[in-house]
Amino acid sequence: MLVWLLSWLQGYSPNEAYGADLGPLGKITFRAALAAGVSFAAALVLGSRVIAWLNRRFREPIVTDSPELRELHQHKQWTPTMGGLFLVAGLLGATVLLGDLSNHYLPIILVTLMGLAALGAADDLIKLSHRGDGLSARQKLAGQTLVALVAALLLYGVQRQQPGGLDFVVPLVGRVGELGWLFVPLAMLVVIGSSNAVNLTDGLDGLAGGCLLSATCAMGAIAYASGHAEWAAYLNLPHLSGAGELVVVAGGLVGGILGFLWFNCHPAQVFMGNTGSLALGGVLGLMAVIVRQELLLVIVGGVFVIETLSVILQVGVHRWTRRRILRCAPLHHHFQLRGWPESKIVVRFWIASILCAVLGLFTLKANSSDHNPAGPNRLTARASLPAR
Repeated sequence: MLVWLLSWLQGYSPNEAYGADLGPLGKITFRAALAAGVSFAAALVLGSRVIAWLNRRFREPIVTDSPELRELHQHKQWTPTMGGLFLVAGLLGATVLLGDLSNHYLPIILVTLMGLAALGAADDLIKLSHRGDGLSARQKLAGQTLVALVAALLLYGVQRQQPGGLDFVVPLVGRVGELGWLFVPLAMLVVIGSSNAVNLTDGLDGLAGGCLLSATCAMGAIAYASGHAEWAAYLNLPHLSGAGELVVVAGGLVGGILGFLWFNCHPAQVFMGNTGSLALGGVLGLMAVIVRQELLLVIVGGVFVIETLSVILQVGVHRWTRRRILRCAPLHHHFQLRGWPESKIVVRFWIASILCAVLGLFTLKANSSDHNPAGPNRLTARASLPAR
């Protein structure tokens, strides 16, 4: 909004003034840093007030089929949930305030964020009103599918106008073909899968938030490179005009998560709830789709993938053999039942998440063109310029 407002006051369109007449606000990296600060401050300011309000109305009981797990989590009984409300609010405010609203990607991200947050809030409210266990799995999947379909169709309209916008990219290999209309179901699968993966990981204090931090930073770096012509050429990435604006979203997300972790670190004062986990997971997946790195997300978000696979394998093996491969799923609960302290599990999963993010970025460097004439020697002079 600030970019548009200053451009209007100066008599330019945002694209004409972008990076030239707006001073520091013309630089994506500067606005991303501001977005992180705004989102962090909003989470801190809103957090204590929202938590007090939630504590009077929306406190979560411990519901589990495992007596051991129920005993381990007894101290968390009636902790307020739906903390994703102030996290999403901070991210939304920072993105609208500091994002370039003429960018074709931002409206799609905001639609996805608000749609999945509303779905998660409905699920949380039904649970907390004691009218049942929340939305059924079928209802939740239907809601996610609807939001993902809208986002995928809108994004398809943008990507098909971009050179390489519909490419299917394999890490360490590069472009292997164009998806065409298959882009839509793939985008839906990634958004829904990422949304559910983050939701499954949100089971211990600070776990999902900390793992989201590293994955978001990695995706933000990839988005910046994809939106920058020379970086994209050097790293053999599809160059997508406007993709650099996702760095502002990533900055707002990082700041919001840090503010949320202020209250969610062990022992948690508030839980994220489906309101936050479904929305933030969906946004992470959508960022990967935009920059054409769906498969790289499997590496960058390795912890989320493993947590999801642990549930799938546990359920599948139990149905076939009536035996369990883990003491409890998702995986973090298995380690809890093995006697690991909660803080140890969380920190070790954070470390694993950081390593996954670094590994994902390393695959880009391994696939780079070291002899590209537009390589590192010319990048240093323009690295601070906004992606176009």
